[in-house]
Amino acid sequence: MTSKIIQKESLSFLKKLSRNNHREWFAEHKEHYQHAQENLIAFAEALLLEMQKHDVLETKSGKKSLHRIYRDIRFSSDKTPYHTHWGGGFRRAGKLRRGGYYYHIEPGNSFAIGGFWGPNTEDLQRIRQDIDLNHDAWRTLFKEKTFKNTFGALQGEQLSTAPKGYPKDHPAIDLLRYKQFLIKHTFSDEEVLATDFVKKVNDC
Repeated sequence: MTSKIIQKESLSFLKKLSRNNHREWFAEHKEHYQHAQENLIAFAEALLLEMQKHDVLETKSGKKSLHRIYRDIRFSSDKTPYHTHWGGGFRRAGKLRRGGYYYHIEPGNSFAIGGFWGPNTEDLQRIRQDIDLNHDAWRTLFKEKTFKNTFGALQGEQLSTAPKGYPKDHPAIDLLRYKQFLIKHTFSDEEVLATDFVKKVNDC
């Protein structure tokens, strides 16, 4: 059985790929890729099982959560054919549950994100209405020590001006301008390779 602990070889494959991002090298190292992919699937499966203990996710398996390493270069100026990270996401199940989760494993740049990457119109309106009515509570949350130590600050793309229906001098205009609502926790390579990494990602 493949270990759920992320192996050094899985990170070293990404390091080598970042220096040799072309099809010839990838074909020569296909076996290394397959072993690393199996390792990440096992990690994702273990993480999914842990998260299912406190949330309801519609993602069927760790394998289904893992994104393809092959890049879509049709409309990109960057023609390198492969991603140099492992990434995947979990979708929350049911009409009443919103948002989702994303994990990103990359040497020197690993993190987990929760929230709304591309909220639909209804969800975006709902979030902004709540900010409008309860912005003091939002600010209190963001100032809490635990939140700041775990996530830092709210992240995501923002509008350049006030969203439709809200004045530019609204006391929470800085929050209302968000188009994405994301919280992010970063991990060192040492944490990624540790035996308790699944637990750490789940706990954050």
